[in-house]
Amino acid sequence: MLKKLIMFLVLSLSLSAVAAQKINGAGATFPYPIYSKWFSEYQKAHANVEFNYQSIGSGGGIKQVLAQTVDFGATDAPMTDAEMKSAKAPIRHIPTVLGAVTIAYNVKGLENNLKLEGQTIADIFQGKITKWNDAAIAKLNPKAKLPATDILVVRRSDGSGTTAVFSTFLAEVSADWKTKVGAGKNINWPAGIGAKGNEGVTAMISQTDGAIGYVELAYAINNKLSMAAVKNKKGEFVSPTVDSISKSAASVKDANGDLRISVINADGKGVYPISSFTWILLPQGDTPALKEIKTFLGWALMDGQKFASDLHYAPLPKKLSEGLVKTLK
Repeated sequence: MLKKLIMFLVLSLSLSAVAAQKINGAGATFPYPIYSKWFSEYQKAHANVEFNYQSIGSGGGIKQVLAQTVDFGATDAPMTDAEMKSAKAPIRHIPTVLGAVTIAYNVKGLENNLKLEGQTIADIFQGKITKWNDAAIAKLNPKAKLPATDILVVRRSDGSGTTAVFSTFLAEVSADWKTKVGAGKNINWPAGIGAKGNEGVTAMISQTDGAIGYVELAYAINNKLSMAAVKNKKGEFVSPTVDSISKSAASVKDANGDLRISVINADGKGVYPISSFTWILLPQGDTPALKEIKTFLGWALMDGQKFASDLHYAPLPKKLSEGLVKTLK
């Protein structure tokens, strides 16, 4: 009897140890909706794993993975060469899905698909265009009834991969923006008010008539924000959709080497130009947590991709997903 009791206690302790396996991550708010779905679905079949992901922005995710205070990071802006060199262990960038940064706005009387092109967007976010009925906006939208409402620019206050994607696009399409503002996770904004995270920017736009800002597609759709159609390299005004985001990565198939790949302002018909990969930052090592993260990523890159479209992300090209799984192994 005593022997059976001891065996039971040992088994119980073993199960508790397995159940207590926690994996901590932090970073981008951009992919938070899809990552939350993945963690939930994965845990249904792997009850011994518990994910704790803090949606604090790409800048925060990079800082924490470099400080080794989390098991993995997440970012929409690839780490710089300097950041990579400062890491205590090599860090791999693993693309997970594609998303879009939308130009979202809240103006009474204006519906979806207001047409905007790069220079006009840059002028709005530099504070050069201050009224919704400005001639530059009217020229692109001759049939729209544009009000004389003041424009309120809403942008991120925290270090953000969404900001990096958006500002990189503007630096490519506007020489003036490139020279005076530049691109990065943190930039010196010439205009507007700041809000934290995609959540904060979305809330500010929703509450303010005349507001315009940049947020990830899922946040704009889920909060019923109007979104602009943006001019691409082919001269087309394209709205952000799963299909137009997917087209930005049509040519990317290689899963080897450095995967800090940009598809911002990609050339191609039907491409939404402010599209980007989002990455998991995976430190190299052989800890139980890292082994579990690799197993999870293998699932996310194959089975998990089916959840992307419903949450307004674009799944990775199939050949890229398959190549990434091989790379993880």
